Amino acid sequence: MTIDQDELRIRVRDFLAAHDPTSTARLDYLRARYDAGLAWISFPEGHGGLGLTRDWQAEVDEAFAAAGAPGNDPEHRNGIGLGMAAPTILAFGTPEQKERFLRPLWTGEDIWCQLFSEPGAGSDLANVSTRAVRDGDDWVVNGQKVWTSVAHLARFAILVARTDPAVPKHQGLSYFVVDMTAPGVDVRPLRQITGEAEFNEVFLTDVRIPDANRLGDVGQGWIVAMTTLGNERVAIGGLFVGREAGMIGLAARAWREHPELRTPELHDRLLRLWVTSEAARLAGQRLRQKLAAGRPGPEGAALKLVFADLNQQLSGLELELLGADGLRYEDWTMVRPDGVDFGGRDAGYRYLRAKGNSIEGGTSEILRGIIAERILGLPAEPRVDKDVPWKDLEK
Repeated sequence: MTIDQDELRIRVRDFLAAHDPTSTARLDYLRARYDAGLAWISFPEGHGGLGLTRDWQAEVDEAFAAAGAPGNDPEHRNGIGLGMAAPTILAFGTPEQKERFLRPLWTGEDIWCQLFSEPGAGSDLANVSTRAVRDGDDWVVNGQKVWTSVAHLARFAILVARTDPAVPKHQGLSYFVVDMTAPGVDVRPLRQITGEAEFNEVFLTDVRIPDANRLGDVGQGWIVAMTTLGNERVAIGGLFVGREAGMIGLAARAWREHPELRTPELHDRLLRLWVTSEAARLAGQRLRQKLAAGRPGPEGAALKLVFADLNQQLSGLELELLGADGLRYEDWTMVRPDGVDFGGRDAGYRYLRAKGNSIEGGTSEILRGIIAERILGLPAEPRVDKDVPWKDLEK
């Protein structure tokens, strides 16, 4: 049965009438919402959705928020799970994998992280050297991953590993779901310029992964990973939600609260950045409406590129608008944060944290290459290692 927007509104209203968020336990409430198909409404029935267009998701979320319903991403812990793992599982997972992973992922019972980058494979992700060797019904994995956000909190991880070193690098990869509590998984903190350790390095030593936890076919890991990364860029770049939300709202607030520091030059910069932020917000809204579930296009690279540049410019402008107060930094003690927060604690934190925006989710240089080749149709960069077996490449 096809559901129109009016029927969807009725379903939301009836659910809210039957489930009082003030008297229902948080987890029970989220599970019930998922089972009613009012979690990801664009996902299939039985997997938290109703098979509808994404256009109406914001309206559904707003209705639940207005009713005081609990959120499903506590302390911004599960952005990787919700924005990257879930659409990848939807696109490539078996029915059993979808049944097993999606519900506790959406409710926040299971936190997810991403094991992609390595010391020798960051921007060149296809060069990963972490090995996965088949052993009966399992794969035995050895290697090192780096820059892994919230690995210290995660229950599961999405992993790209090399399963065939005798073929060109893009062809010899496979994609797995890793139990982060399995023997051989060692998570170590990486202290950042902010003083905290949101990132981690992860060492995998003889970690056994059941073949049932493989997403996609053996050797299809690059294709699966591109779906994940495309969704990551949309998830990061799509943080422009609501007018004057995010970093532009903080800069505008500083402008209003410190009239004594205003200058024509700062006013001009603020207006230019406000216009750019608004254009990015509307572009992100349009992109999300166009996305088919789990299959983002290269437009997400442009959105994420703009996000990184804007955040860095706006965090710098906010410091200038705060004058001497902008030099303060609340706390530089070593902490293991409960999640990822681009907004941060204060202006000093935001300025330092924004430096990572042009690296995480694909460096700005890589994103410019994607835009040039896949959107503008410019000639591709020469790739001399494209047809060379990975084992024969210079390491």
